[in-house]
Amino acid sequence: MALKGQKTTSDFLEWEKMQSLVLKLERDNEHKFALLIATGSYVGLRISDLLQLRWNQVLGQDYFTITEKKTKKVRKVTINPELQTILKRLFTQLEAKENDLMFVNRFGDKSFSTQYVNSKLKDIFTTYKIKGQYSSHFMRKTLGRRIWEVNKYSDQALLLLLSQLFNHASVTTTKIYLGIRETEISNLYLSV
Repeated sequence: MALKGQKTTSDFLEWEKMQSLVLKLERDNEHKFALLIATGSYVGLRISDLLQLRWNQVLGQDYFTITEKKTKKVRKVTINPELQTILKRLFTQLEAKENDLMFVNRFGDKSFSTQYVNSKLKDIFTTYKIKGQYSSHFMRKTLGRRIWEVNKYSDQALLLLLSQLFNHASVTTTKIYLGIRETEISNLYLSV
């Protein structure tokens, strides 16, 4: 586990594997982490912003607005209907109240810490035998890869959509972020 403030790298999880993991976590009564992974993967917020969400911001809403901690930019986030279904189901299972933080510790008085999330994710990925290097950032990368995939791997998706979504200065940064540059270079060797 990384120390606070230490940079880590994280892989993305294929969309279908992410959805399967969420269902397995629900089945195994790991409702809070099913909620965290689903929400994080559908909205693509940094963990510091994700952990501050309250149920009344998202439940039954089409979108919510948040001021990102890192960039101080105001961002409007549309809530996917599939995520809304998951939110409603988990709200009931967690017996939460609308004003509650969504990702609250076992005492119910504070949100999870990033360090706790990363430690728990490591345990979850080990338990479910998912290979790779994962931290809380994997959810953001999972959304990025899904958007790129749905847009047929186009440079337009990288330039116009993902670079803006992630507030990256260049498409090169977005490619590195999503691990695309490495794949492209590897494919060059295979194309010879």
